[in-house]
Amino acid sequence: MRPLKAFVDQASLRHNLAIVKQLAPRSKIMSVVKANGYGHGLINAAHGLNDSDGFAVLTLNEAIDLREHGFEQDILLLEGAFESYEISIAAKMRFNLVVHNLHQLQMIEKLKLNRPLDIHFKINTGMNRLGFSPQEAKEILKTLQNKSYFKSITLMTHFATADEHRGVDWQLTVFDDIAQHFNFARSVANSASIVNFKKTHLDWVRPGIMLYGASPIMGQKSSSLKIKPAMQLKSKIIAIQNLSKDDSVGYGETFKAKNDMRIAVVACGYADGYPRHAPTGTPVYVEGKKTSTVGRVSMDMLYIDVTDIPHASISSDVELWGEHVPVDEVAEKAGTVGYELLCAISASKRVPIEIIHG
Repeated sequence: MRPLKAFVDQASLRHNLAIVKQLAPRSKIMSVVKANGYGHGLINAAHGLNDSDGFAVLTLNEAIDLREHGFEQDILLLEGAFESYEISIAAKMRFNLVVHNLHQLQMIEKLKLNRPLDIHFKINTGMNRLGFSPQEAKEILKTLQNKSYFKSITLMTHFATADEHRGVDWQLTVFDDIAQHFNFARSVANSASIVNFKKTHLDWVRPGIMLYGASPIMGQKSSSLKIKPAMQLKSKIIAIQNLSKDDSVGYGETFKAKNDMRIAVVACGYADGYPRHAPTGTPVYVEGKKTSTVGRVSMDMLYIDVTDIPHASISSDVELWGEHVPVDEVAEKAGTVGYELLCAISASKRVPIEIIHG
């Protein structure tokens, strides 16, 4: 069997959830487990995050899967319903729906639901992705206050620059200008604003990436936030090559040895979710030492420098990210973010996930 495997530590998930609770002690926590639990496995992640007040997912199938596995918390569909039948199922199975446009409201109004819905009414405060414009939101909300097909309404928005210099004030001001006129619950904080802006810790917070141990803030290490990586991506050395000066390794001769070198071939490539554009120098960990990749990542293999690691041999374990190599370090080298790398593991469908029950 190919040695590549992702290990998911549920104790780390619980630890990271506890950090969120410390940061936002008065807020309910809607843990985001979309994208197959950010690559960790939907049900795996939900079990590790079972102390959450709710879960946020993208698709109806994800929501149904959580219910069928016994999770009774609030479950929120982050893009709401796409078809009328989804609304009926949401009402029956007690899913919360984001409503972000008039088409969705019209679908709800046309249905004769046996059970009223809990909705999150999304306001576009500047990200310009989803949501009602501030100009229309206030008037629409006035008409929805007493509708019998709504059990509850929560106001929400999403921040575009909570992890950047501009911050959240420019959007929060717009949101507050609307929210102050209504006695509805409010939900605005993503991972970055949970860390950076206490004033965004309203009725609900919606942590995502920080639950999985990656930093939500570019340039800030996850260790400084006291969160732990929940995934460790590991493989093994499957071959050793000895290079002489000026020898190359991999496609395109993108790397040439400046001196004699010892190179290990590792069973992991871009078809497994490892970033193809990770350059020479991307960190890995083998036999108790950090070293780095060399050459161009192949579909099924990559290459690491073990010249100064004499104990490295065929079948030696290699950590590609996890406890010793933060996923954010790999992502930064590859010009991307930790989100993409974690999600790519499940997207590849080639990497088995083993759960560590801690």
